[in-house]
Amino acid sequence: MKVTPTSLPDVLLIEPQRFGDARGFFSESWNKSRLAEHGVDVDFVQDNHSLSSSVGTVRGLHFQAPPHAQAKLVRCGRGALLDVAVDIRKGSPTYGH
Repeated sequence: MKVTPTSLPDVLLIEPQRFGDARGFFSESWNKSRLAEHGVDVDFVQDNHSLSSSVGTVRGLHFQAPPHAQAKLVRCGRGALLDVAVDIRKGSPTYGH
């Protein structure tokens, strides 16, 4: 699993390794201890899967304030996606980025 920091301190690019053979492939998309090495300490409690059949589909705009805030894991199974994260925490050194 390759974990790359971004310009926003709480946003990471996580690229799972893919191990393939004639049957298909296996990939580990979440590993609590490996991600903890990169400062990720979240209580991962929900996993959703969706399919967008049309190019240019907008899936959602997500914002939750405490006590209902959630960490997000966004995964692209095939094709490409554009995921945008914006820091809207007032007083944060990366506010507006």
